[in-house]
Amino acid sequence: MSGLPQPRSALAACALLASAVLTACAQIPIINQSQLLRTNPASQQITVYGARGPLTARQSRMLLARVSAQAPDANALDRHLAVEQTIAESPLYAGNRVRVLRDGAETFSAIFDAIAGARHFLYLEYYIFEDVSANGRHLGDLLVEKSREGVQVSVIYDAVGSIDSPSAFFDRLRAAGVRILEFNPINPLKARRRFSLNDRDHRKLLVADGTLAIVGGVNLSTTYQSAPSAGGSAPATAEAAAAGPPHEAHEVWHDLDIEISGPVVRELVALFRDHWREQGGRSLPAMQPPAKPQVQGMEIVRILGSRPTRLVSRYYVTVLSAVLNAQSSVWITAAYFVPTHQELSDLKAAARRGVDVRLIVPSHSDSAPVVAIQRSHYAGLIKAGVKIYERNDGIVHTKSLVIDGVWSLVGSSNFDQRSILFNDEVDAVILGKATADQLTSVFETDMRHARRIAMQDVRALGLAARIRGRFWSLWEKLF
Repeated sequence: MSGLPQPRSALAACALLASAVLTACAQIPIINQSQLLRTNPASQQITVYGARGPLTARQSRMLLARVSAQAPDANALDRHLAVEQTIAESPLYAGNRVRVLRDGAETFSAIFDAIAGARHFLYLEYYIFEDVSANGRHLGDLLVEKSREGVQVSVIYDAVGSIDSPSAFFDRLRAAGVRILEFNPINPLKARRRFSLNDRDHRKLLVADGTLAIVGGVNLSTTYQSAPSAGGSAPATAEAAAAGPPHEAHEVWHDLDIEISGPVVRELVALFRDHWREQGGRSLPAMQPPAKPQVQGMEIVRILGSRPTRLVSRYYVTVLSAVLNAQSSVWITAAYFVPTHQELSDLKAAARRGVDVRLIVPSHSDSAPVVAIQRSHYAGLIKAGVKIYERNDGIVHTKSLVIDGVWSLVGSSNFDQRSILFNDEVDAVILGKATADQLTSVFETDMRHARRIAMQDVRALGLAARIRGRFWSLWEKLF
């Protein structure tokens, strides 16, 4: 599911059409990439926070030196950190534990466990918010139960993403004491701030008691309860791949979330509460941080909260910086590959200078125009040395990057233009070999379910595919 859902109702279809008109004037910001490369790490004092506040300069240097030693080129990581320190505007937190969650089964199980274990408060913020089930239980039943136990439950859902969620579902939660906030209502008379149909809350976030959080690409959507289909074999020709498989009712969705426990969770608490306040929600009860914050692991994490109201997306500049400074590898899984000109140029430049650039994308998608656009870029990327893999055993919805085996990013932002221009997003940058190793293993497994695209495959797509790609590229800001 990209920034706007596929129309499952007449109202959703109208929203989609209206949004197409509204995207016309939006412009991708031009980033001064020379400045990103000229940044001097020695001139940047990088502060790292721990469980009890900022570490000393010496402690920060020692901690970052340990992470840098794991990278193929420590100078590149230092320079990248210096750029991030300037543009991310959010601190690095040490002492976190990160666990990678694959697909709906693992993620829903972790979400339900986190909800069941909450004792004080729960924050949920999702683009699509439906009454999903896991392990024989429904989300609605569990949230009602926790609210009646005295846990403060607050939910933000997007008006467009959750347009097909029954109002009775939300009414039942409200009746049980759950605080519910609709993000940017479609009806302008209900808007609590500047009305914009295009500006959507694309975040997927759960916080339990300020000690544990789950973020990533997995919506609370019943599509993740689908079973693997029988038609997952690779298409015989590139043209057959372009057409995609026939519609199947139970096609599996592939995605990633991460579970984070440790000091950085406080940043996600603040992010949720800021969003709630900006959307005009009634004041939330003050939530005290854990009495004795504990170091949970060895990972260093930075939270990126991007918003269209900002001049430049934090996610966008961070990704550009990471690719520019990559020395050995850039591995990307992109559910919706609609890159900006700068992203496309940087990926090609990295491959030309010898970086191992790999890209996993879907062979078919819930958004057929996106597949047409992504394929329009194949020839140039392959000529530059980028390795492209199309996964065909389901719908790819993952958004992840692993760079140099030590820098990782997982979140809600797609490698597309809508995430930069219109969506409120949340992503986590993780510095540490442990998480990078987990994501690398996932990537390698996913490659075994994918087909590498060669230049002859691109040529076999034919004229019709090229025309489709060029046509949909005119509307690439929409997807």
